[in-house]
Amino acid sequence: MSTSTVSATAAAPKKSGGRKKLTLPWIMLIIAGGLALVSLVRLISGAEDLTSVGQVSGALSLAVPIGLAGLGGLWAERAGVVNIGLEGMMILGTWFGAWAGYQWGPWTGVLVGIAGGALGGLLHAIITVTFNVNHIVSGVAINILALGFTQYLSNFTFAEAPGGSSKQSPQVEPIYKITVPGLSDWMSDLQGKHWFFVSDLAGVIGGLVTELSLLTVVALLLVPGTWWVLWRTTFGLRLRSCGENPVAAESLGVNVYKYKYIAVVVSGALAGLGGVYLSEVASPIYQEGQTGGRGYIGLAAMIFGNWMPGGMALGAGLFGFIDSLKLRGGATNVHAMLLLIAILLVLVCVWQLYKKKYLQAGISAACAALLFVWYALTDSVPSQFVDAAPYVTTLLVLALSAQRLRMPKADGLPYRKGQGK
Repeated sequence: MSTSTVSATAAAPKKSGGRKKLTLPWIMLIIAGGLALVSLVRLISGAEDLTSVGQVSGALSLAVPIGLAGLGGLWAERAGVVNIGLEGMMILGTWFGAWAGYQWGPWTGVLVGIAGGALGGLLHAIITVTFNVNHIVSGVAINILALGFTQYLSNFTFAEAPGGSSKQSPQVEPIYKITVPGLSDWMSDLQGKHWFFVSDLAGVIGGLVTELSLLTVVALLLVPGTWWVLWRTTFGLRLRSCGENPVAAESLGVNVYKYKYIAVVVSGALAGLGGVYLSEVASPIYQEGQTGGRGYIGLAAMIFGNWMPGGMALGAGLFGFIDSLKLRGGATNVHAMLLLIAILLVLVCVWQLYKKKYLQAGISAACAALLFVWYALTDSVPSQFVDAAPYVTTLLVLALSAQRLRMPKADGLPYRKGQGK
């Protein structure tokens, strides 16, 4: 089978309007511009914790499990299988990771947690690929099954263990964390000076080199690793062809069932790893309800990222950043975000005027004006809004980015072997 032929089958249609792909220099320029804007908001609002070392470190810790779930969803959906069951696979990862971790050490817990998530992925593959059950129904069933299964197991495992109960495990030995000596202290000192842009950049770098778990390093490496496997190997081309046009892929000799199974099992394993992160790194203990809907948020991050690893990582980072704001500074930090969003809406308004989209420009201007007034007339925001801020942000980002999204053509569609004959 020709690799170029499969590549053509898996390739997405060309974008309309002659839109060009962003190059690395442009991406770096956009990131620098965003950081400068946040720095400006920090100086105006006085919310000095917006880009502190602790804020960035906390955002990374909150973003990793979401990113791993999103990465799992990306693997499955690139092969044409919708994986709503990510939440349940994360639950299996948290339980099995903590169960093995407190008995045989954290790295054994990592492996067993991955296996638990992969088991959930295998079940989802059997139901959806072999028996052709609706993917949404299967995913919801797995979420319910995983929750009930772990609750049942906890009653006669953790409840009998010293320091455990029916709702939580004994404490797990934490995974080793690394700090880059010298650089970490230097970045912390620079960040403490509160200079424009320089201190903010130091805070970001400091958060990436201070108290960094080895499992975080593994998770970060999985993002470029996924991109390389799916977009730079023959295996990845064949897998993506199953999500674009499985009938054409089968006619070229691709074993569609095999690739779908592999993708969904890997999807479950990655979600399981996200669950392990919660029970061994975020807090070294399993607790009932620990995932907190992160599997669903990971799915939203994947959609926001347009089914691409880099975009998915950006979405997970955004949610982690907003979620971390409410933990550090709470109402003050979220109040400063009102000013940031208002400025962004002004920029959107200018862009829409340039594109001669006057209705959209007017809506953006009106929303920006309301946010400026809200910011000017208040010193903080209600606690309920602080708690809801990450979820509201996710919905807004998805709504604003909906027009540029393109899912794999055969994602979620039923497929039977030989149906193209």
